[in-house]
Amino acid sequence: MALREQVSALLREVAQAVVMPCFRALSPHDIEEKRPGEIVTRADREAELRLRDGLEALGLGARIVGEEAVEDAPELLDNIGTGLVWLIDPLDGTANFARGEAPFGLMIALVENGVPLAGWMLDPLRDRLCHAERGRGATCDGARVRTTPSGRARPIAALGTQFLAPVQRARVQASASRRFDLTPIPRCAAESYPRVAFGQNDITLFQRILPWDHAAGAVFLTEAGGEIRHWDHRPYRVGSNSAGVLAAATPALWDSASALLLGVGSALADAEGIAA
Repeated sequence: MALREQVSALLREVAQAVVMPCFRALSPHDIEEKRPGEIVTRADREAELRLRDGLEALGLGARIVGEEAVEDAPELLDNIGTGLVWLIDPLDGTANFARGEAPFGLMIALVENGVPLAGWMLDPLRDRLCHAERGRGATCDGARVRTTPSGRARPIAALGTQFLAPVQRARVQASASRRFDLTPIPRCAAESYPRVAFGQNDITLFQRILPWDHAAGAVFLTEAGGEIRHWDHRPYRVGSNSAGVLAAATPALWDSASALLLGVGSALADAEGIAA
């Protein structure tokens, strides 16, 4: 069985055995606060252990770095951009999941020297599996995917500005609203990237870029024909020192959004020291 199929089967197995039985069935002691505003559930922890064991059994010899393991051992992120690494997000959109709401998903990425080689994003409620391999294209449930912009005169932008300072957040939103129609982010990267690929959103932006949140989506969007770069215009890389990411359905949409949001004099450029 090819690696693509092995990892796909692992994700579906863990989703069915661990994640979905917990959906809308968590008790209060199944939910904990890792830090202010960040929660973890029994499903996150159990799913990560099962996914880790499954990836180890594949025998690639890659390091395995999962979100919950890093919470207990931050040193796992040391040299994350070096060598061959499996990245696990066992339950993306945990806050949605804990409230009994969609969207949420499971994500795995294989990364080499900071470059995503392959990514898997499973939406277990819809049994939708988005997958991509570097240089080999992107698929959704086995069907080839090419990005399809919304086609709107005012592109649709979902901007993850919740971690910005309030004044800066207001400036970014005001600037973006001059040219784009703004829509809330789904608070689930496993949903954000497919929305850009499938035309529900044209543009999305994130300030916080934890490796497991974006590597799978980055390779999926890029292989589908979209564009993702850091705020300083450098290519997306796991472990990069660059700030944030901006992603768009096409390179032209990325250029348009970048000129407005990241160009000289913009709210983000002023705060991050970005040069266009």
